[in-house]
Amino acid sequence: MNNVLVKDQILDAALIHVAFDGWSPATFEAAVQDAGIAPDIAHLACPRGAVDLAIAYHLRGDAEMLARFEREDVSAMRYSEKVTALVRFRFDAVDDKEAVRRGTTLFALPHHAGDGAKLIWGTADAIWTALGDSSTDSNWYTKRATLSAVYSSTVLFWLGDQSENHADTWAFLERRIEDVMRFEKVKSQVNESALLQPLLAGPKWALSFLKAPSGERRNDLPGRWNA
Repeated sequence: MNNVLVKDQILDAALIHVAFDGWSPATFEAAVQDAGIAPDIAHLACPRGAVDLAIAYHLRGDAEMLARFEREDVSAMRYSEKVTALVRFRFDAVDDKEAVRRGTTLFALPHHAGDGAKLIWGTADAIWTALGDSSTDSNWYTKRATLSAVYSSTVLFWLGDQSENHADTWAFLERRIEDVMRFEKVKSQVNESALLQPLLAGPKWALSFLKAPSGERRNDLPGRWNA
């Protein structure tokens, strides 16, 4: 059986257990039993057990976000509104808030922090790519870094939000997106300033060696240096 299909089956079975046991070995074992998957097959599909399930759950949300973006008519939206819409689509893809809360706890652990950072970066990358971002230089990194910070802070706000329909979260998100757009505008103005060009010559030269990952290495984090 295909490993992806096996992982999906175990993930579906795991969600009912996550609220009680988190993304833990106990959840993984219960999900494998509920899904009727042989343990050796399950561990082949998920070598790290529940950690792989938590990663799969996040990636599933990213995929649903992109699928919805393809379905929705966003042609009349301004660019900042499209960014906001994509982030909201990502939150709308969550069918179990407790699963996200438990995932946040899991990826806050030092030995899983790298996985968590990569997932957040991947979500930001998916959003910019969906919006048609074609940058190949240091801008590729700054865009994703700033949006990663926005997404991370919004997740934490959302987890504690008790407002009706998460209205406070969406207001918080819109303020953060405005900050991102403002940052991009200031960055552009600085780069175009004739007075600052002599001061920027050195940093620009150094940053010119920083390139976005090529197509076949898109999953690299954070990327590569061009020799």
